[in-house]
Amino acid sequence: MSRHWEPYSNDGYYLATQEDRCAPRCKVNIPASLRPSSAKSFHTVVHDLSLGGFSATALNRMHVGTICWLTLPGLESLQSEVVWWERGQVGCAFASLLSPIIHDNILQRYRGDGVFRPVA
Repeated sequence: MSRHWEPYSNDGYYLATQEDRCAPRCKVNIPASLRPSSAKSFHTVVHDLSLGGFSATALNRMHVGTICWLTLPGLESLQSEVVWWERGQVGCAFASLLSPIIHDNILQRYRGDGVFRPVA
């Protein structure tokens, strides 16, 4: 049995990720940049997003408690804190909940494939 961690590899894992959260996660594929405190920013891809946080690619280890800033296309940087890091993926909680209007706008523009769609 493989012990490799793969997000959303089965329905049981996906359902577990929805438990005990302030808001449901939405699968996305958004190119972004992430800047840990006292470090240079790096390109990343946000894989899921909720009002309370996100997960993204982070090949270099990020330590729990590190403050960082996520910059999504067309938005100001969002402060967050690293909650977990495992095998090249980081999970962060936003310092302030994302506005539901901004969240919905992001989901309209990025429907999981990383392609930007202007909102009419």
